[in-house]
Amino acid sequence: MLKLHEYAGFTIVGVFAIGWLWPLGAWIVRRGPGELYWRWLTVVQVLVGLQTLFGLWLFLVDGLRAGTLLHYAYGFFPILLLVAAHWVARQMVAPPEPDEEGETPLRVRPWVPFGWVAFFCFGLSLRAVMTGLGIG
Repeated sequence: MLKLHEYAGFTIVGVFAIGWLWPLGAWIVRRGPGELYWRWLTVVQVLVGLQTLFGLWLFLVDGLRAGTLLHYAYGFFPILLLVAAHWVARQMVAPPEPDEEGETPLRVRPWVPFGWVAFFCFGLSLRAVMTGLGIG
């Protein structure tokens, strides 16, 4: 199970890298990332969930402990950030109310928070892998 947790960690780092480079490219060319981006989001959430289950198994069943408490924080914060991105994206989808002058304010596209979250989760996941391997 330990090797599975390790391989899943490397995979998640790569998937989060794709998840922030993709919207960055979409922003540069001034287009949306497309429907496939939402499938990426589904895949990354399933992978994070599986990785959490692997980690809980190692902790609760196998009795293994990480060398530092930071490993747990780095592994837990991506879950919180993904939940926050969902909340923010839902706020952006709601139709905006006109201001006093009758103009409708601009809204950021709903994929933008996920791009930012993927950027931060890439770093957090990379640090989780590094602390799990005893690097840094």
